[in-house]
Amino acid sequence: MAVIKIGIADLNVASGSDVLRTAGLGSCVGVTLYDESTKIGGMVHVMLPESPKNKSGYKKAKYADTGIPELISKMEEKGCNKSKLVAKIAGGAQMFSFSGEESKLLKIGERNAKACRDILGAHKIKILADDTGGSYGRTIELYCETGKLMIKTVKEGVQEV
Repeated sequence: MAVIKIGIADLNVASGSDVLRTAGLGSCVGVTLYDESTKIGGMVHVMLPESPKNKSGYKKAKYADTGIPELISKMEEKGCNKSKLVAKIAGGAQMFSFSGEESKLLKIGERNAKACRDILGAHKIKILADDTGGSYGRTIELYCETGKLMIKTVKEGVQEV
């Protein structure tokens, strides 16, 4: 079993007994995709909802609108059928509180989670588990052999989804 670490604004695909892990999910969202028929899993650590429209050469995994399609593409290259993918997402916390007009713009965790749900919906990928929101960080691990997702938090302990 290999544990493959996914950094911030990073993604990877693994299979068999491998485990995909990302830590430090605050307002960021960890999106996992899994194909039970091939036992292939993928994970992307999304930082922001939308990529810059007037730039090129940015890191696709940083943004929900480019990172999730990139992950789907990588999984298809490994033999997954997009129609068999299911998703689990976690993160999207509001780590700091703000007041006034700017508070809506600063709710980046909520915006990240909504963008991820919207993009998964646009690709017709069913979300089996959604552990987003709150005000605490998360570490997640996707077990490619089973598709189970372990979510670790200081506040809530460890849960399997």
